[in-house]
Amino acid sequence: MTGPDRIVVVGAGLAGLSAAERLREHGWDGELVIVGDEPHRPYNRTPLSKELLTGDRQPAELRLRCHTELDAVWRTGTEVRGVDLRRRVLALPHGERLDFDGLVIATGAEARHLPGAPTASPRVHLLRTVDDARALDVSLATARRLVVVGGGFIGCELASTARERALDVSIVASAPTLLARPLGDELGEYATELHRRHGVRLYLDNAVAEWSESRRGITLRLRGGERLRADTVVIGIGAVPRADWLAGNGLDLSDGVACTPTCHVLGPHRRPLDGIVAAGDVARWPNLRIDPVPRRVEHWLNAIEMGQHAATALLTGPRGVDPFTPVPRFWSHQHGVRIQSVGMPGLGGDLRVLDGSMRSGRFVAGFLRPHYRTGQEVLLGAVAFDAPRALLRYRDHINRPLPGDLAVEEPAAVSA
Repeated sequence: MTGPDRIVVVGAGLAGLSAAERLREHGWDGELVIVGDEPHRPYNRTPLSKELLTGDRQPAELRLRCHTELDAVWRTGTEVRGVDLRRRVLALPHGERLDFDGLVIATGAEARHLPGAPTASPRVHLLRTVDDARALDVSLATARRLVVVGGGFIGCELASTARERALDVSIVASAPTLLARPLGDELGEYATELHRRHGVRLYLDNAVAEWSESRRGITLRLRGGERLRADTVVIGIGAVPRADWLAGNGLDLSDGVACTPTCHVLGPHRRPLDGIVAAGDVARWPNLRIDPVPRRVEHWLNAIEMGQHAATALLTGPRGVDPFTPVPRFWSHQHGVRIQSVGMPGLGGDLRVLDGSMRSGRFVAGFLRPHYRTGQEVLLGAVAFDAPRALLRYRDHINRPLPGDLAVEEPAAVSA
């Protein structure tokens, strides 16, 4: 396939690698440059909060394999300082400039730091990179008490992993239940009880008001008045898209880089920029399978699929490619329980048990709501607890009415 003479992929993660592979799979034979700020080649981030910290995986095993010959110039350990999208040139360290004809923006996101928390303490950790995980592993090796600040997937997975390592674990979260944002309040309460049963101390609807550190460890004073002493603290309160290097080009960077449904970046006049696309955690686009609202999706499978679609869109152009309309999927393992999701359950809707029962611990819960165009009740998302095969029945029905053989039978009821 003919196309630009030089395409630069900014971001050497999963989305960037997937885009680079798809470019070559299409037969494009121009110059390919991959720029990443980490010193490592692309690696799998999903084991960082689980297998890497339990010793089941080693850092060398995380490296992602290429399935096609990339013939790329790798610029790892290189931070992009800025870009002029009109002149199509990147600003690199030491005054270096890198021209491009096509650009894939795949810089992902970085862990959000908590205001007021120590920034240089060896006892306080963020978790986003393999180097973060190595430092945390060293810290946990001598720790007895861990405090996790944040009740999302990273925080909950870390709490589960630390309990496997026999640590005393506490979670401090601002929401009244764990995982409320991705799973909703009712399933969030179910997950909350799972952590309580496995000995995790929970301080919910709460926040850290004050930090103090001594040779013996860190003390956190909570808004509710409690004082928690810890040897190690992990802050897991979400991620911030890495889009600051795109500033000055008239783009909408309010939550990542705004894109069209085809993954093309929206320019200053809300028009798609030919030859400039975005993919992965940094990209905000309307998934028309769900609704027309632009959102970011921070999932492993989305990074792969969006990277591939963005590469096709770059070569084909804004008018020659279909919208990117995936079925979002993610999974998590906590305290031996496998949690999987399809669709967008976090957007809410009417919750019903579709398969199994919550009392048994093996079930699929579905979120139903009126379709954004027709008003007909459709399945917005489904979440499975230890029911992977049952969940497969619902993937193809996201944002569609449930057929008669998949009819809802019982309302959900949280069971501890």
